Amino acid sequence: MEIGIDSFAATIPNPATGLTVPASDRMEALLAEVETADRVGLDVFGIGEHHRKEFLDSAPAIILAAAAARTRQIRLASAVTVLSAADPVRVFQDFATIDLISKGRAEIVVGRGSFGEAYPLYGFAMNDYDALFVEKLDLLMTLRDETNVTWKGRFRPALSGQGVYPRPHQEKMPIWLGVGGTPQSFARAGALGLPLMVAIIGGSFDRFRPLVDLYREAGQRAGHAPETLKVGVHAMGFVGDTDQSAADGFFPGWAYMFTEIGRERGWSKATRAQFDAMRSPHGAFLIGSPKTVREKILAADKALGGISRLTFQMSSAMLETEAMQRSIELLGTDVAPAIRAELGGNLSHG
Repeated sequence: MEIGIDSFAATIPNPATGLTVPASDRMEALLAEVETADRVGLDVFGIGEHHRKEFLDSAPAIILAAAAARTRQIRLASAVTVLSAADPVRVFQDFATIDLISKGRAEIVVGRGSFGEAYPLYGFAMNDYDALFVEKLDLLMTLRDETNVTWKGRFRPALSGQGVYPRPHQEKMPIWLGVGGTPQSFARAGALGLPLMVAIIGGSFDRFRPLVDLYREAGQRAGHAPETLKVGVHAMGFVGDTDQSAADGFFPGWAYMFTEIGRERGWSKATRAQFDAMRSPHGAFLIGSPKTVREKILAADKALGGISRLTFQMSSAMLETEAMQRSIELLGTDVAPAIRAELGGNLSHG
């Protein structure tokens, strides 16, 4: 199993003081987090894409390029690229360039996005949410496989054999399909034979097993070998020296974020009781001491029938810079080695 981190470059006020870290300082701290993750041997670091005030990741490829220049081993991915609202040619060129800078460590995780701000921002209709994604994913996969592309679609001008450059360092740059809870998305990923990245930000891991099985069944029906149908999980996670320190470091930022976002969606205020339930043995939060987190990872792997990659979404804890660094170190030096010894893995370093 590969283990890594995803960040949305969160920048939120400290609930206790009302003060917000300057954006440039937050970005510097984020790049330092990637450097630490690389140093302690984590496998992957992903940067999300959002277009709202709480996050600084509207241009993830630029952040990943900066990270590529500062790191040596860790793989660098989007988490996710909102492909429906992007030009696949530009996405491919950006990540091919990151791949060259990093000498073959770039990956693209594509999805439709959990927020809708990108669609009107770039002139697309939310009604075309899925059709846009299907068409643009087809083009992105074609661009990966062919240098001179002939292609025609509904939403983008046709290509008539133009060369798309630069070509990446890797012969076949990985493209993962990021999904939430829609059965059609799981089946689509399987039919295309793409590795799957499942966002599990609440509930339990068990409830996603039928959807993961659907992905694997669709992949096998389409003729893809079972070993190529990789399942990745993106989950809320944070490691502390103790269960209590991990919870106390993560909760304030998480509560602020989910209360603010929840208000837009008609949710009730995020509470400590909800949080503690999610970090209990049956919840999907990977938050606690190294021992607690190791046990929950093994339980998640069993619940889903095997996980190829697990990424911790821990940027809600950005209010505690030192705790963030400590969490990354514990994840890389304690949790990940133990999980690799138990399950095997470390694909990017071995």
